[in-house]
Amino acid sequence: MDESNPQSSYRVTADELRQFIERFERLESEKKDIADQQKEVMSEAKARGYDTKVMRKVISLRKRDKDDIAEEEAVLEMYKEALGMM
Repeated sequence: MDESNPQSSYRVTADELRQFIERFERLESEKKDIADQQKEVMSEAKARGYDTKVMRKVISLRKRDKDDIAEEEAVLEMYKEALGMM
């Protein structure tokens, strides 16, 4: 195989491109599998009487910085007070 031949370079590039695409497709498949497993966990929790909407909120909060959460809660309280919701 002559490396100076443009066709050779194309073949190598095509093989590399195919590898990237196949890796991405495998990851997409894994992501779908994980999403299905997450749905299953939430279905199990719901069947046992847990509020999955609240669970998702807790999961979201656990990902965030405590100071950010405290600031948001303070603003929420201020808004609720201003609207007479307290």
